[in-house]
Amino acid sequence: MTDDSPATDGRDPALVIESAVAHALRLARTWPAWDGRPIPAGDRVYTPHKAIRRLGDHLVDHLAELEARVAGQAPPPDHWHASAVTTPADLAAFTAADLDEAVSRLTRLARIWSLRLHSLDAERLDRAEGDAWTLRQVAFHLGSTYYADAVGDLTPQHQPRV
Repeated sequence: MTDDSPATDGRDPALVIESAVAHALRLARTWPAWDGRPIPAGDRVYTPHKAIRRLGDHLVDHLAELEARVAGQAPPPDHWHASAVTTPADLAAFTAADLDEAVSRLTRLARIWSLRLHSLDAERLDRAEGDAWTLRQVAFHLGSTYYADAVGDLTPQHQPRV
């Protein structure tokens, strides 16, 4: 295991992912109020679309890893640009329709994760495989709300005064 292994606890790993997605979608409900300016976070910038893209990509990337490992195969190599790139699509206005699409996409991904994780027993979730995180650790890693929190709550009362 690497030193940056995600901490786990007694929570159901599927609920960890579902809670992170629910948190992101609660914040996303405020994002149609976004003023179009990228939001700095550390050495990167985020926008509503970028946060949704990164959350979805993160869920898909690790789902591909989980499925490959369960099938006894090597996970696919990681070639994502991730947060290092802000695409022109990331800079588009975030509309109510975009929110509806994000809700559909992310709740379905969370449900796929939930169903898959519930099909695995504790031994499989906690099986050490070389230097890779256990599947439970992968699920807890996906419980991060970083991308959504980088954009934050964009309701007017939560906006910093300029």
